[in-house]
Amino acid sequence: MPISAELNAEIRILTLFNLDSAMEGIKVHQSADADALAAINRLYDKGLVTQPDGGFLTDLGIHCAEHLQTALRILNGPV
Repeated sequence: MPISAELNAEIRILTLFNLDSAMEGIKVHQSADADALAAINRLYDKGLVTQPDGGFLTDLGIHCAEHLQTALRILNGPV
């Protein structure tokens, strides 16, 4: 499964969330680059975040980010 530039941008956004605190969200400001703005909007459309400019992860978003961050830890681990 190839990773498109759009999917890569969404992955980058999901890695910004601190999974140790459900009370900690993110906000993508209007001055952010166009890729980040579009990515957070797609994540909102997919039901992974609570606001079109970020907010908090939904239950589905938490589940997705946990799996994503675990996969990245494994892939970035010692060789």
